[in-house]
Amino acid sequence: MQRLERRLGSLYALPMIGLLAISFLAPLLIVAVFSIMPERAFSLWNVPDFSAYLVLFQQGYWQSLLWSLGMALAATAILFVLCWPLAYGMAKVFRRFTLVLTLGVVLSLFVSENIRLFGWVLTLMKGGMLEGYLRHWTGSGFESPLYDVPIIIFGLIYVYLPFMLFPLAQGIAMIPDDLSQAAHDLGAGRSRIFREIELPLAAPGIVVGSLLTFVLAAGAIAESRLLGGQAVIVIADDVETAFTYNQNWPLGSALAVMLVMIIGAIAFYGVKRVDLDAIMGRRG
Repeated sequence: MQRLERRLGSLYALPMIGLLAISFLAPLLIVAVFSIMPERAFSLWNVPDFSAYLVLFQQGYWQSLLWSLGMALAATAILFVLCWPLAYGMAKVFRRFTLVLTLGVVLSLFVSENIRLFGWVLTLMKGGMLEGYLRHWTGSGFESPLYDVPIIIFGLIYVYLPFMLFPLAQGIAMIPDDLSQAAHDLGAGRSRIFREIELPLAAPGIVVGSLLTFVLAAGAIAESRLLGGQAVIVIADDVETAFTYNQNWPLGSALAVMLVMIIGAIAFYGVKRVDLDAIMGRRG
């Protein structure tokens, strides 16, 4: 009976597997094929050419990759610190007020990311709205923080906050209240309860939120362009330039393949380090 149920389950999953293969695997395969084609030769019958991968290191594209990964990692770490108290409040404290907070965060996603970032540009630019108010009330202005690395990281934090907040709140909601109360009654301090109970039990939400935030931030381009100007060139900017202005599809594909492989390896390592099945009680 159990074997029959597994076969039926596999059969029912075939349409979804086919859809995922067409939607996700096929485009990645096409990009990988383009990455080993000669430049400006759009044919599947060419001899594989790996020169595009050599260009990645010869022309310093690895620097753009390091900037993207470094800023994504910084934004993810800061978002975890910022979102943990709010997520804890949404899961354990606010109760009915949680719906209001959720709607407030979700409504921001209804506005285009570019429009929201342009709003920050108009606010923080030299002679912008913030400086106008300061000059009106205090008579002095300020040095604009735009076009630097910290403001790019701020943009990543601002845009991708929901992707850390909601998985984190879901992970914290899985922590039994009785367990924390029992540990407190046995003399455990707040920091020990956090380290030994809350963090391990909220690990699924932490892993999912961190991976979502990191993957999206590593491939972001609007924040560096609108807020950072030309202060930092990220890897997504190099990919777009290779495909559009340079018309070098093999190079753009090679850059995309490199980014996907590195982020995929990091995501796989992060998931493997945390036994989600054991934590969620699916396996003894």
